[in-house]
Amino acid sequence: MFVLNVVIVLLLVVAAAVALVLQVRHDTTAEARNRSLAVAETYAHSPGIRAALRSAHPTALLQPSAEAARKAAKVDFIVVMNTQGIRYTHPNPARIGQQFVGTLGPAQQGNTVVEEIDGTIGRLVQAVVPVKAPDGKVEGLVSAGITTEHVGGAAERQLPLMLGAAAAGLGLATAGTALVSRRLLRQTHGLGPNEMTRMYEHHDAVLHSVREGVLIVGGDGDLLLANDEARRLLDLPVDAEGRNVRDLGLDPGTAELLASGRVATDEVFLVGDRLLAVNHRPTDLAGGPAGSVATLRDSTELRALSGRAEVARERLDMIYAAGVRIGTSLDVTRTAEELTDIAVPQFADFATVDLFDSVIDGGEPKPGDVLHRIASGGIHRGAPLYPLGSRIKFVASSPHARSLATGRAVLEPSLDRAPGWRAQDRERTEQVVEYGIHSLITVPVRAGSLTLGVVGFWRSQRPEPFHEDEVTLAEELVARAAVSIDNARRYTREHSTAEALQRSLLPRSLPEQNALDVVYRYLPAQAGVGGDWFDVVPLSGARVALVVGDVVGHGLHAAATMGRLRTAVNNFAALDLAPAELLALLDELVNRIDQDESAEGAGAPVTGATCLYAVYDPVSRRCSLARAGHPPPAVIRPDGQVDFVDMPAGPPLGIGGLPFETAEVELAEGSRLVLYTDGLVEDRERDIDEGLELLRDALGRAGDSPEATCRTVLDELLPEQPGDDIAVLVARTRVLGADQVAEWEVPMDPAAVQDVRSRVTRQLAEWDLAELAFTSELILSELVTNGIRYGGAPLRVRLLRDRSLICEVFDTGSTSPHLRHAATTDEGGRGLFLVAQLAERWGTRYTPDGKFIWAEQPLP
Repeated sequence: MFVLNVVIVLLLVVAAAVALVLQVRHDTTAEARNRSLAVAETYAHSPGIRAALRSAHPTALLQPSAEAARKAAKVDFIVVMNTQGIRYTHPNPARIGQQFVGTLGPAQQGNTVVEEIDGTIGRLVQAVVPVKAPDGKVEGLVSAGITTEHVGGAAERQLPLMLGAAAAGLGLATAGTALVSRRLLRQTHGLGPNEMTRMYEHHDAVLHSVREGVLIVGGDGDLLLANDEARRLLDLPVDAEGRNVRDLGLDPGTAELLASGRVATDEVFLVGDRLLAVNHRPTDLAGGPAGSVATLRDSTELRALSGRAEVARERLDMIYAAGVRIGTSLDVTRTAEELTDIAVPQFADFATVDLFDSVIDGGEPKPGDVLHRIASGGIHRGAPLYPLGSRIKFVASSPHARSLATGRAVLEPSLDRAPGWRAQDRERTEQVVEYGIHSLITVPVRAGSLTLGVVGFWRSQRPEPFHEDEVTLAEELVARAAVSIDNARRYTREHSTAEALQRSLLPRSLPEQNALDVVYRYLPAQAGVGGDWFDVVPLSGARVALVVGDVVGHGLHAAATMGRLRTAVNNFAALDLAPAELLALLDELVNRIDQDESAEGAGAPVTGATCLYAVYDPVSRRCSLARAGHPPPAVIRPDGQVDFVDMPAGPPLGIGGLPFETAEVELAEGSRLVLYTDGLVEDRERDIDEGLELLRDALGRAGDSPEATCRTVLDELLPEQPGDDIAVLVARTRVLGADQVAEWEVPMDPAAVQDVRSRVTRQLAEWDLAELAFTSELILSELVTNGIRYGGAPLRVRLLRDRSLICEVFDTGSTSPHLRHAATTDEGGRGLFLVAQLAERWGTRYTPDGKFIWAEQPLP
């Protein structure tokens, strides 16, 4: 109380002082504004000021009078200035002729300005008044100002008086408080008001609010105090207090404990229909008065609450387990099985999941769809429910059909009295009831506005039927599973679409050719369709190109990009370019694709795609290769030795700025060239160097055939769950023998054409191809004639007997032949047109030394 009184008095004193200071400051400011304005206006209207402003020396006329007026008015300054604010007077002559500091705009318009500013002499109030001509024109300005500290002073004179009064009041309050405190301490035995209030509140709470019985028994066994809860639990009479506990009609055990004074902890007594847990303690252990205190708890209610809490905890655990264990994979069937695993046996004895057929395939439910039982679980096998895999059409009165129609759960507490359910299949439902299944909850599987199927929860072993509270739990379990099932459905649809697109973009069969025996394997990633691809492209001169590529990423974008790159490689390969030149064109194409998609904002860049392009010539047995960020190919020699081709890596496609280089390697007949994507040799558990060594070891143990090589590689290196696509291409080399190749050099003389015709006729006769002699003579005559006219020496002719007859003419000229349609009056220009008509295909192939002009004819 003393401290409180002192604080209150001090607060009052501080408030009074603050109020006084604020009032004095307000009065001071108001007086300063009035005085400065009055002085400025008086001086502005004084006689002779207008004449002085128009004189040649206004300062000489106005400075003495302004200083005299300033001292008489007791202001800090009177400044006369022209309309632009240039001072004519000032208490400090050094500032005459300088610009006035303050607001002049309103005064220049004929109005008065009063403002409070921080000047060089402190906080001041200044007024600016215009000097007007009779016609209202402003001829000059007058400003007067005074600092606020020169106006006030009342606060300092009144503050000592106020502090003295406050000290006197504080002394009186302190003395009064001390006298009252001493009197209260004597009357309350040293307890303060807070302690007294707290004791009363505690006593009242114990008597009326505590949900635990409290009894206080005196040393003679008389009941001194019993709260409301103790009276209710023991059914005590109204006049129980003051009577001996043995006379209150309690059961003997409880009465004996209360009267004995012995220590007891949670001893259970049956009082009526209640089980009471009693704790009993004597009160004289620490020197207190004789007696004891007992507390009573109704364990019957606690047990019931504990049972309900345990049930609630089990349900929460089940819901938590459902959130963790349902939806671990993007597979519709597996997700449905996870739901049955959660529900059985914790919630139901049997659980079934029926989904529409279109949902299983990734589509949306369609009217008239049949339900398919994709998951079923139970505590026993052999239950007469529809078996797993059944296709079911539920009748309209069944709980399953009602759930599908209404979108709500349906409870059938007693199946033997459910005619709508029994109408589904009377023979089977009778077997279900005889088996012991007696209660059912059906819950629709809903995802947004779609109903994907229905889940059934069946009870047999527990005798009590399902009740309404359990319907909520069933709906919660199915709702969590529905989200995962819908996600799996959408994934299945997108994966099927992407896989179909990818399959349509990959080669469906390998082209026929005699240069290589090719076997391939393509394995899509389980996580989603990727962008790995391969191709085999027959080229001119019996050569064959092998291509393997990889587009980083998964999904439709990667598959579509893969298709674009594969198409581009096929188109570029038709130009008979060197591998490095082809990759350069492919890199430029990828850059253009990136620019187009970045401009449209419709797709991700292709940067990250890799490619390996190899061309094998069965005549020379040489293989030309170039790669763009792709792993190097492996070569298995006929003797079983395994090597990786040493070749420049090159940047991935789309990087740009760096050239690609072509490497050449000579392959003996029967060698196997192994091309692959990085998914085979690299994953999260091993880096690419380790993967390459594993691949080398596997190839060293592989069989002789390309098929055995593919099988061995995949058996030893394929991960259990591939995270990326894997493409493997194994090509065993063949060679065109000397009996299939005829080659000779031709002089650069037009007369040599006749000899070429003769030699072609003889060679075709040796090959039993005399039927092609006439057309071959015409083709080679035109090609050799063009070579002699427009090419350079040496000039060579080569015939290849492969799947077709190939006629080639080589010269060192760089001029490319051009097909044109000659006019009727032209004497020449029909040679290549004739070649194009007679041959199945024709074209030009450039080499570092010159060019080949070739033409193919089908064999008879």
